[in-house]
Amino acid sequence: MAGIAVLLYLVLILMSGGLARRVLGVPIGWPRVIVVGFVVLASAYGVVYGVLTSSGLRLDPDSAQEDPLPYVVLPILAMAWTFLGGLVLLVLLEIFLPTGTLPPVRALFTGWRARLRRARRYAQISAIAARHGLGAYLRGRRRTAPVQGMAKTARSLTAALNEAGVAFIKFGQMLSSRPDLVPDVFVRELSRLQTGAAPEPWPRIEAAIEEALGRPIGEVFASVDPEPLAAASVAQVHAGELLGGERVVVKVQRPGAQRQVEADVDILLRLGRRLDRGTAWGAALGVRRLAEGFADSLEEELDYTVEMDNMRAIAGAGGIRVPAPYPEHSSRTLLVMERIDGVPVGDAAGLLAGFTAAERREIAERLVGEVLRQITVTGVFHADLHMGNILIGPDRELAMLDFGSVGRLDSGARTSLGLLLMAIERDDSIAASDALIDLLDRPDELDERRLEREVGQVMVRFAGGLGGRGSADMFSRLLPLILGHGFSVPPQIAAAFRALAALEGTLAAISPDLDLVEAARRQGRLLADETLGGTDVRAALERRLAAMLPTLQRLPRRLDKITQDLEQGRFTVAIRPFADRRDRGFVTGLVRQAVLALLAATAVLGAIILITTDAGPMVAPALPLYTFFGYTLLFVGFVLALRSLVLVFQTDRPGDG
Repeated sequence: MAGIAVLLYLVLILMSGGLARRVLGVPIGWPRVIVVGFVVLASAYGVVYGVLTSSGLRLDPDSAQEDPLPYVVLPILAMAWTFLGGLVLLVLLEIFLPTGTLPPVRALFTGWRARLRRARRYAQISAIAARHGLGAYLRGRRRTAPVQGMAKTARSLTAALNEAGVAFIKFGQMLSSRPDLVPDVFVRELSRLQTGAAPEPWPRIEAAIEEALGRPIGEVFASVDPEPLAAASVAQVHAGELLGGERVVVKVQRPGAQRQVEADVDILLRLGRRLDRGTAWGAALGVRRLAEGFADSLEEELDYTVEMDNMRAIAGAGGIRVPAPYPEHSSRTLLVMERIDGVPVGDAAGLLAGFTAAERREIAERLVGEVLRQITVTGVFHADLHMGNILIGPDRELAMLDFGSVGRLDSGARTSLGLLLMAIERDDSIAASDALIDLLDRPDELDERRLEREVGQVMVRFAGGLGGRGSADMFSRLLPLILGHGFSVPPQIAAAFRALAALEGTLAAISPDLDLVEAARRQGRLLADETLGGTDVRAALERRLAAMLPTLQRLPRRLDKITQDLEQGRFTVAIRPFADRRDRGFVTGLVRQAVLALLAATAVLGAIILITTDAGPMVAPALPLYTFFGYTLLFVGFVLALRSLVLVFQTDRPGDG
């Protein structure tokens, strides 16, 4: 019997919970519904007893048999009001702790080790932030850095990210490439972040290579140099030789790097959501969206099969040498590629000293041309062109390394960039403004005439190419101009700007007297002739014309019908203001809430009138019939009011909480 009673009790709890979800009309989490249902049923007996005694009824079997009606309807009314109390509790929980904001119930019993590890790491990061004077920003007590303190805050942020570890360092590097989001002083400081690290001992690296290969290292390599060519916080690079005699470079991920980065990225995502929700500066910067985009890009960067695909894509564009990968020996954590003879630009001062000024200028202009070709023609480009990723050979051959960060542009963006280059070459500010509008996300309110004038002023200022810092000044003036007009820069366009910004420092090391703007003008003219001239334009026009041919064939008939309707006064224009489903849904939601509020107010007003009326027959010795109807109607009004209220505060966050 006890088991049956418990089972019946559980069934009643589930039924009351399902009824509560149905009445409120929102998907409230089942755990809280069950808890509230238990509370309602536990208190139901006391409420029923209180209602029966306060209405003057005697609680004995004889009285109930003489007049059973009040002993039936009053407990039902009491249970209804108890249920209403549960609804009020659910609505309050939805307002202050919406469904999905609490972890699932199963999380209380699983994942303790992961949560403890995350809590320790979160405490470490909070301590690092506090040690560098950034604790007030995490707590939301500082909205923005004062102008006079920006440099100090930028240095503190850089030091804190550098101490926090590789994921935070890479996040800072990503921020340094977004001058459209963070001030220049932060860009300068964050660009100094480095991911270099002490080399991992060779036995651990050898074990990591063998684990990635799935067999002993001697079955693939004739030799691998234990001394690394480079060591970063995520990977190490070693020189090696295959059994066939091919000279290769082996890039291997450090043991445990993936797990550490994933843990830190999880912390970073949680921190981004917290800052976006709880601080004004985090919401203005869009920290949550930035962190999510960074997590996606970092996941690709840690997968060397993606880097191998990037190498193939850029190699297919031609024009600059890219190491050939060995896919049969590569995996997610191991990348084996051809070794190219050459010296990184950052270490090539001695090699470059042996070239004439004209030869160095030719190398630099060739590099500009190939990068612009990648961005505007093929659409796949190297997005991290610092001096360590460009090799120069003794025969002046150029090569690219490290394809973990690669940008991609669709045909529309490439066309807009090509038109922008052509407009700059021709000093056409109107065409340049149109290209910028088409390239970037157009703001709602844009003064096109003012944009044309300001773009024209920048183009005239740098029309002759100033050399040295002239091109840098041009980019530094153009970006604030774009942002000042309310444009937002899409991530892939920002990656192209980042590539060009990094390229400028590399070009300065190769040929100090080269001006990037002037070189871009010359190379842009060649690319414009290649992509926008001759047979290519003719073929593009033929494709567009073929697509428009059915419309053109029907155009004369449609024009004739319009003119006839105009002449005979039959021309009409039909407008459907709510043709879009989202517009209909918005209006329907407003009407629904208004109707619910009106019905609730009417029910409550009628209930008050009935409750205050003493006339009429009696249901119980101390309860008139009209008063009973009034409390029933008041229950209905409160339910409608709660449903209207929960719709106002309803969120779209799913979950079990």
